[in-house]
Amino acid sequence: MTSVDLDEVAGRLYALPPSEFTAARAAEARAAKDAGDVRLARDIAGLRKPTVSASAVNRLVREHPDDLGELLALGGRLREAWAAHDAEALAELTRRRGELAGVLSRLLRRDTGLSAAAAAEAEQTLDAAVVDAGAAEEVRRGRLAKPLSYSGFAPAPVPRGRPAKKPADSAAEAKRREEAETRKAAERQEAQNAHQEWVAALEQAGKEHDERAERVARLERKLAKARKRLAESTQRLEVAQREERHARQRAER
Repeated sequence: MTSVDLDEVAGRLYALPPSEFTAARAAEARAAKDAGDVRLARDIAGLRKPTVSASAVNRLVREHPDDLGELLALGGRLREAWAAHDAEALAELTRRRGELAGVLSRLLRRDTGLSAAAAAEAEQTLDAAVVDAGAAEEVRRGRLAKPLSYSGFAPAPVPRGRPAKKPADSAAEAKRREEAETRKAAERQEAQNAHQEWVAALEQAGKEHDERAERVARLERKLAKARKRLAESTQRLEVAQREERHARQRAER
């Protein structure tokens, strides 16, 4: 039995830059296999390499936990204010959200040298974490493999001093809409999970195929060398047989 588990290994791997992830993952999987934990080795091999933007957010979690933690905590208060139709709180929280988002955006660009496209994906991930509790938890763990997005109904800023509008829908209809959103989100998550599983399976199958193809190629090269040596031995045998026959004939005369 090994002294580590998948959670501990994933924590180490997702703290690395994407350029170092693949080699480190292979080393961790090999170590687990050598220790006799084949299942852990397989699970480690299935961990997805993070995109550049996902890795940047993972770095924020580790290097700037206070700033990021404040943004995630603010997201919870923002969702509560939206549910309560508290226009005053929404206006103040939205203003503070803008300030924190600006700070984190500058940290992303300063610390990682992200391209504009990758930075946009990282900021989109932070936006998703603000409006969605599940996304916030994923970000907080610091093990993202891809950027997050949120396609549901998100809280919008409410101008200060303007009273919050009362919902036009009845409570029952609002509840039905909320349940429909929840159901759609669950279906999307299930589909994403299934896709991730097949991506991991594809990656593992590709790795096994490449390893076995290389093994076959090595054996074929060895076989070719062996055939060459056999041909040389056969030629020497034929020469020896011919010369022995000639020598015997001369001796008999």
